[in-house]
Amino acid sequence: MENSMMVDEQAEKNEILRRYKSLLRVAKPYLKPEDEVNLNRAFELASSAHQGMRRKSGEPYIFHPIEVAQISVTEIGLGATSIICALLHDVVEDTDITLDYIKNEFGLKVAKIIDGLTKISGVFEYGTSQQAENFRKMLLTLAEDMRVILIKIADRLHNMRTLDSLPRNKQLKIASETKYLYAPLAHRLGLYSIKSELEDLHLKYTDAEVYREIATKINDTKVARKVFIDRFILPIQRALKDQGFHFTIKGRPKSIFSIWNKMKKQKIPFEKVYDLFAIRITLDIEPEYEKAACWQVYSIVTDFYKPNPDRLRDWISNPKANGYESLHTTVMSKQGRWVEVQIRTRRMDEIAEKGYAAHWKYKERIKKYNGTSLDDWVAKVRTMLEQNNTDAIEFVDDFRSNLFSDEVFIFTPKGDLKTLPHGATALDFAFEIHSEVGAKCIGAKINQKLVPLNHVLKNGDQVEVLTSKKQVPNEDWLKFVVTSKARSKIKDILKDEIKTIAADGKEIVERKLKQLKLQLSSEIIHELLNYFKTNTATDLYYKIAKGIIKPSEIKKFRSETKQDQQSIVRDAKTFEKAIKKVKGKREDTLLIGEDMDVVDYTLAKCCNPIPGDDVFGFVTVSEGIKIHRTSCPNSTELMSHYGYRIVKAKWTSQKEIAFLTGLRFVGTDRVGLINDVTKIVSNDLKVNIRSIEIDTNDGIFEGNMMLFVEDTQHLSRLIQKLENVNGIVEISRFDS
Repeated sequence: MENSMMVDEQAEKNEILRRYKSLLRVAKPYLKPEDEVNLNRAFELASSAHQGMRRKSGEPYIFHPIEVAQISVTEIGLGATSIICALLHDVVEDTDITLDYIKNEFGLKVAKIIDGLTKISGVFEYGTSQQAENFRKMLLTLAEDMRVILIKIADRLHNMRTLDSLPRNKQLKIASETKYLYAPLAHRLGLYSIKSELEDLHLKYTDAEVYREIATKINDTKVARKVFIDRFILPIQRALKDQGFHFTIKGRPKSIFSIWNKMKKQKIPFEKVYDLFAIRITLDIEPEYEKAACWQVYSIVTDFYKPNPDRLRDWISNPKANGYESLHTTVMSKQGRWVEVQIRTRRMDEIAEKGYAAHWKYKERIKKYNGTSLDDWVAKVRTMLEQNNTDAIEFVDDFRSNLFSDEVFIFTPKGDLKTLPHGATALDFAFEIHSEVGAKCIGAKINQKLVPLNHVLKNGDQVEVLTSKKQVPNEDWLKFVVTSKARSKIKDILKDEIKTIAADGKEIVERKLKQLKLQLSSEIIHELLNYFKTNTATDLYYKIAKGIIKPSEIKKFRSETKQDQQSIVRDAKTFEKAIKKVKGKREDTLLIGEDMDVVDYTLAKCCNPIPGDDVFGFVTVSEGIKIHRTSCPNSTELMSHYGYRIVKAKWTSQKEIAFLTGLRFVGTDRVGLINDVTKIVSNDLKVNIRSIEIDTNDGIFEGNMMLFVEDTQHLSRLIQKLENVNGIVEISRFDS
């Protein structure tokens, strides 16, 4: 046994060295002679500090920092300092090495980045306010050094790639955090390929069946797609060569997640998604000729294929806020299929793939040709962080809502260009000009026409803000502004008034609880927030003081949520204790159908899970454990916000229990069709129908049916039979 361990250790040492040498090879173009010495020292320190430590997969821990460093170089384009920091990113948190030691050995810059990474380790591990506070802390590193967040994204990408070895509840929690915050952050920083991979991996772990199905279908259509692409690009290639362009042209498949999104949004099967890929033309050309060359290539493409005028996107004249530049058009192929064509230069392509790092690298070269919009965004984030003193959870929600939004380009009366998120209103624009202009805004003139504060802006609008000294902001303003800047300023103005009113509300709550022989504790507040569906204690007190929530309802809340304190399951840990006490040390999974006597659980109405669905348990404050499908629309938020309340759950092999689910069907209307459908449901498969709704219009009908089934296999058999009914065009399950 000892000999085999020694052989294994030697094999591991060889593998560690092989991986490190591979890292050095890809990093070489970024290194000065002295950098390699520092890199070797960092590797030796990390190897020795993590000696004997292993990941959940059983691999040596040092594999992880080496891979994070590799991602930082090859996929983000970071340099020597970042590679050193990636190699050392866990040593201060997980070993005896101190930050002072790092500073003495590698300098202040490396120590500051590692300090930032250490501060945000374990983000989202505890309750919602802690999670939000840690996320705000992470964003504060923007003010210090962008590399902290870029290395953190590399760290998260490697964790997602190696998620297989973790238990199911951890997989769900980490995948959901990733979709909730890291994918939008990667998107905003221009890391498109990383953002797409994070989304795909999220889908792989939260809805494995859908992921496998789409991946298989993409693979099955690969040969036919290649034939189509080769035929499509042939005339374009010839014309570009004839005109002396240096270029590459290829078809790139869309991500699995984006295809799934399209299927859901448009309610269509995989076979009807026309843009499974995009054609990308990348030019080798100097920055001063980029714009003209891209439009020349557009002209060549549209000589062969007719463009859709509504699908032209010019992000060369106006780059996205994350620095993305490209010219997109959708054209009609000779086979009658729409095809997306992307036209860009090598520089633009590197920025699109590697985001902020590449943008920074090219910044000086392109400043005179294009703005530095990503720098502008980072500056805005810094300002927002410095000024923001709202509740941490609200801050994260505000920030996150702006990460994924598209932009609209708006002009001032003097012709200056302002970039705002899609959905921004005249009031957002006023706050973008200046806080005082926003606070006194009474309306605006858009293209010389008078509009109210809540008017939503469109691309190219020219906006003149109208103000009045008598204007005072009110709470309704928060309902129609979308920018963090506007929300933050309005809240600041309203804050003093809200605080005063909330203080009165707190006194009312304390008085009512005293009557019930209870003290105002964090636990009671948590239960009150859940019961009255409010986000923060201030919101709750404010609503009680304003009479939106009647003080008498507090008594009602207590009588409805009072339970035997001994039997309450408050989080995943107390659940595991309860179930192990009854079922033995090794058991930590809720068996749906058997464990009702151990803990109280119900099936969530938002997604109506049925046996066969991949599910998880969520510990609520007052309604026991709710069972949700992992693909439930609410699952991402629940798992990313409340990871400490997620418990593992699976179905037992129970039968003869009916579960409510929904079917949506579309077809061509004919006499007797509904009779045929209900006959199959009720007679052939003995399924009880709870409700059925039909809507017909010009010979097309759409219907929703709620019915009771045993499990997913039972449902699949039902769907197969209904698909064979003459007139039914499409049939799918829906959640609620």
